[in-house]
Amino acid sequence: MNTRPVTLVRIFLREGEHVLDKLVHFLHVEQRVVGLTVLRGIIGVGQDGRLHPASLVELSLDLPLVVEFFDQPEQVERVVKELQERFQLAHVVCLPGQAYGVP
Repeated sequence: MNTRPVTLVRIFLREGEHVLDKLVHFLHVEQRVVGLTVLRGIIGVGQDGRLHPASLVELSLDLPLVVEFFDQPEQVERVVKELQERFQLAHVVCLPGQAYGVP
């Protein structure tokens, strides 16, 4: 099985920030990162300390989002630098890892 070192990046956002479409376009189309996933949270605590919950009765437009992507460490370093310059993201976490079965 093929393995290679990668860096996994998690970007924590809120729907109310309205940057998701531009961020996904940047990562997928412009930077062509290897893996990209967007997760929508059902509850989160923001920097302001307030809960941002989802409810069946009332759908919030400010739920938490997590954008994850991975690629080779050198590529991720370049992408994250440009991400910060372009989007001024407040919560970005980078984690080292191994990718299995990725060509």
